[in-house]
Amino acid sequence: MRKLLFDYIDEPHLNTLAVYERRGGYQSLRTALAMSREDVLSSLMDANIRGRGGAGFPAGRKISFLPKGDMDKYLVCNADESEPGTFKDRELMQKSPHMLIEGIVIAAYAGGLDRAFIYIRGEYQLQGDIMEAAIAEAAEAGYLGANILDTGISLSLVLHRGAGAYICGEETGLLDSLEGKRGNPRLKPPFPAVEGLYAGPTLINNVETLATLPTIIRMTGAEYAKIGVENSTGTKLVSISGDVRRPGNYEIELGTPSREIIYGLAGGPPSGKPVKFWFPGGSSAPVLTGSDLDIPYDFDSLAKAGTMLGSGAIIVADESRRVIDTMYKVAKFYAHESCGKCVPCREGTNWTQKMVSRIYAGEATPMDLDIMASVQEQIIGNCLCVLGDAMAMPIGSLIEKFRPELEAEIEAARAAAGAAPLDDVVAIGVASPDWIRWSIFWVQLVPSRQGTHLPHDSWA
Repeated sequence: MRKLLFDYIDEPHLNTLAVYERRGGYQSLRTALAMSREDVLSSLMDANIRGRGGAGFPAGRKISFLPKGDMDKYLVCNADESEPGTFKDRELMQKSPHMLIEGIVIAAYAGGLDRAFIYIRGEYQLQGDIMEAAIAEAAEAGYLGANILDTGISLSLVLHRGAGAYICGEETGLLDSLEGKRGNPRLKPPFPAVEGLYAGPTLINNVETLATLPTIIRMTGAEYAKIGVENSTGTKLVSISGDVRRPGNYEIELGTPSREIIYGLAGGPPSGKPVKFWFPGGSSAPVLTGSDLDIPYDFDSLAKAGTMLGSGAIIVADESRRVIDTMYKVAKFYAHESCGKCVPCREGTNWTQKMVSRIYAGEATPMDLDIMASVQEQIIGNCLCVLGDAMAMPIGSLIEKFRPELEAEIEAARAAAGAAPLDDVVAIGVASPDWIRWSIFWVQLVPSRQGTHLPHDSWA
């Protein structure tokens, strides 16, 4: 596997300016500052690098959306990294913080920005300390501040520590939090490139995206675009966890077969059991099954398979895992993290968690699966941000792909709870008018007084 971001990543003290400069650090910045802003932007456009935070929007095009002229404009680095299963940005900031700083200065120069922020996940205390030390080193060496490298270009960079809310990984929720407000998503349009931080045009990029810019300037955009596949250029950091022998972060060329990543790099399930299902892009991505392992790992191939690359977090579950347990953990997480601003997400995530709990309690029928699937459909595309979708897409895909197993879980839980056999319940439902069937459903939603066995909160 070709390494660009992870080349020398384990070099001792790479987080210090001296070692980073010895490895060629900040030479790309010198090259960029010797070019015109237009030429730097053109090189990024040629590279066709797509955002590495989840949305996959072309980074060069995003910079080009910023208005020209003298006005307050900002760059915000999204280092919140709150997607379950994702931990790649943490390693980049911890081991090579100056790579991120260099990328930020290059992006700011290309966009004509002179103020930048890094919004870092609140739990990343060690990484935050390392980033602050690196920012101080860079400023003292003349890579930040006024008159960078005697070019007349200026950039201030501030590290802001978040408070641990998943919603602040969404770009507009992040902006509200950065302004000192509660982290709530905003209506779009206007988009951040037009009206973002402090109502000024704002460029928001992920850590990995910005950290890649020095490599693009060093190689040239045209050469970088030769790596990977069409519309998915370059390398990608993937975080692999779950049922694999060697969990961790790996750098791959986009377009690599997924089987090679899960079995070749991560070693496959330690139990030797086959892969049952896997999330290709964090917990918010629709799941794929073991029969999908030969799909190339790139934006377009995964989209054609009905899922998404997302943040690049691959979570693997082998045949020993119960689908119902995963559904509960997903629903519980997103119900807890919903900001509550819009109804489809606030109510949909909450009721999904309750309906999964009903299966454990032995109170559900197959009709609950139909209702649950319908709830997910009503969430998708109807929320202010994608948090509701982030629960609805994986839950919907698990119901679709593993319905027979879920029906067996329902039947077994009913038998254990001493409930009426499913055949009797189904017969009543089939023979009854719609209003009776819906009455049965809503009565069943009354919280159970019976004890329920719910899974622990570990994602493993």
